[in-house]
Amino acid sequence: MSVAGKVRRCDWAGDDRDYQRYHDKEWGIPVRGERKLFEMLTLEGAQAGLSWITILKKRAHYRRVFANFDPKKVARFDRRKVERLLKDPGIVRNRLKVESTVSNARALLRWKDEEGSFARGLWDLAGGETRINRWKTMKQVPAKTPVSDRMSKELKRRGFRFVGSTICYAFMQACGMVNDHLVDCDRYRECCDRAWVGE
Repeated sequence: MSVAGKVRRCDWAGDDRDYQRYHDKEWGIPVRGERKLFEMLTLEGAQAGLSWITILKKRAHYRRVFANFDPKKVARFDRRKVERLLKDPGIVRNRLKVESTVSNARALLRWKDEEGSFARGLWDLAGGETRINRWKTMKQVPAKTPVSDRMSKELKRRGFRFVGSTICYAFMQACGMVNDHLVDCDRYRECCDRAWVGE
């Protein structure tokens, strides 16, 4: 429970309104939609070497220029489209990151063709259900785990890029595959209650 009306959040949410909104409304809630999973995997990869707030403030523009993360549309982006994106200050203009978004969309579609569900495949890699942790301090929260190692290895095997284990663990946290809200955070219990199993 909040004390004297003050919302208790994980330390990383800080004082930035965008960060706080993301923490309070999205982070840690289980995601099963293909587009949202593709969006979060893309944005976590784009964040590599940068701060998450940088990506969060660019997210609306990312959605516009990457066809609202429709993998079928992104998979059809050609070289000219990529070159235009690399001139767009509204996104991270890193060639490898932009090109990986397109190749990852193609890898996603291959996975879907082969096994029927990208979402179920990711959740199976994560263990099939939300792992509920009980961290008391941010120092206890890992940057990667054996599960994220396994996810990273499988994604790379399937042709995905910018999917190292640390990126995969951040993705798992964001998409509710693990509940890494601190136990004294007001969001901890709600994310436990919204834990989702299966598809």
